[in-house]
Amino acid sequence: MNPSVAIRICAWLALIATVAGCAGWRNRLDPKKAAAEREKYGATADQRITELQAEAARAKQAAGAEQVTFTQSLGTKLLAEHDSRVRAAMLAIAAEFDTPAAVAVCRGALEDPEARVRMAACEAWRKRGGPEAVSLLAARVDADADIDVRLKALKELGSLGDAAAVPALARALEDPDPAVQYRAVGALKDVSGRDLGDDVNAWRAWAADPNAKGTEWSIAEGFRQVF
Repeated sequence: MNPSVAIRICAWLALIATVAGCAGWRNRLDPKKAAAEREKYGATADQRITELQAEAARAKQAAGAEQVTFTQSLGTKLLAEHDSRVRAAMLAIAAEFDTPAAVAVCRGALEDPEARVRMAACEAWRKRGGPEAVSLLAARVDADADIDVRLKALKELGSLGDAAAVPALARALEDPDPAVQYRAVGALKDVSGRDLGDDVNAWRAWAADPNAKGTEWSIAEGFRQVF
């Protein structure tokens, strides 16, 4: 290429970059410009998340009726939200509310088409806890098509510390994927308070009969090992 042509091209590219940068700064410094762009293109994902978190904080301080209204609105917004990152943030918010709508949001998100959202739903159910959390997380372990979601569900099952999760964790020990087996072992350590090492067969034996001779387990023993 002719050197003079190359110089002109470089100068042109530098000019374009400078103009674009200046325009970007003007947009950030000009509230009216930013507002106009938001009206034209809609709020960004970060803006929507920030606004939802602020609404949630206000609802947490309000009466029960307002929390019901907020979580109903949250469910409606989730159904219309196209960004999986925003939907995942909505799950974190819903986990903090004890209303029928919040429970429905957390339950329905386990079937979201995006793995990121299903993983957020798994975390939400760990926060919610209780028998339904064990049941729903176990179903994700058994049936989800995404390995990352299954691993997340196993982790959250372990974090629940509920012995009712043992059958689901025992099934995961039979999974052909070593990653699933390893995560199931870790979850069983959390649930049982025992450490039988990383030998899958040892955990299979324990899960088959936690009260068998030589494998007795109790909550008291779990506390002794922790403290």
